[in-house]
Amino acid sequence: MPGEPVDLSRHGGIRREALVVGEVRPIVHVGDPVLHHPCEPVTRFDEELRALVDDMFASMYAAEGVGLAANQIGVPLRVFVYDCPDADGQQHQGVVVNPVLELPEVGERRLDPGDEGCLSVPGQYAPLPRADHAAVRGLDAAGEPVTVEGTGLLARCLQHETDHLDGHLYIDRLPAKRRKQVLAAYQSAMAENSPL
Repeated sequence: MPGEPVDLSRHGGIRREALVVGEVRPIVHVGDPVLHHPCEPVTRFDEELRALVDDMFASMYAAEGVGLAANQIGVPLRVFVYDCPDADGQQHQGVVVNPVLELPEVGERRLDPGDEGCLSVPGQYAPLPRADHAAVRGLDAAGEPVTVEGTGLLARCLQHETDHLDGHLYIDRLPAKRRKQVLAAYQSAMAENSPL
């Protein structure tokens, strides 16, 4: 998910990008098959996974995002990273491996009608109702159990990134006409920015 650059005061005013040791990888765009198939569960919690997580954070920050799924950098594994605020403005950062999304029951669910965007559909935003509270249960990069629960943008991010790992983009949840409009605007913008 795209987001605003954040200067995290909890790191002594150092920009978060300066704290990242990973390699920036290119973001995969809509149409690439890796984005449209469910990702494989992670089974090995080793140095290779930790390096992937470092690369994901570096790539997310370089793209000024607030969340990134592994398949957005071409790796079809069930891993996502995030660094975004909740509804109260408190910043949350972390990684979830093999996440399972938990939402309130339909009758208890309140929807946030806000706009949503995606690093894999750059520059395009559309209103997309999402549950205003969400949780994911999974593992951290060391294989230890982790639960992340959030409201506001964090709730939206947890749902958005889990969708990626299931092979869905936010535009797949839009009404057909709106989805076509977003894709047409994306293709037009890409054509304008393409070298001849």
